[in-house]
Amino acid sequence: MPHSSDSSDSSFSRSPPPGKQDASDDVRKVQRREKNRIAAQKSRQRQTQKADTLHLESEDLEKQNAALRKEIKQLTEEMKYFTSVLSSHEPLCSVLAASTQSPPEVVYSAHAFHQPHVSSPRFQP
Repeated sequence: MPHSSDSSDSSFSRSPPPGKQDASDDVRKVQRREKNRIAAQKSRQRQTQKADTLHLESEDLEKQNAALRKEIKQLTEEMKYFTSVLSSHEPLCSVLAASTQSPPEVVYSAHAFHQPHVSSPRFQP
């Protein structure tokens, strides 16, 4: 802060003598270093916390990824099973056999949906 040369302004004092100036500079330097040390320490703590958070998030995403891969595998196996069931059913299916003999509009006629075409005790009238 510049010092005023106006003698009527008593709020500014003249600069201290050289010996005292060095002492006050040293005190300010020590305070600045301490403040910087604390700021650096806080910065390192934030950096460590952020790294820990990212590590936990990474582990969580790895677990989710493994679970999703497992689900994909199960669904793929289920799809293979149903595809084989459908393949073995198609040659025996009376509804599909009838659809090859009639025009496409007749495939979806009302009577086709009311008659069971699966030979299972569950579907017997």
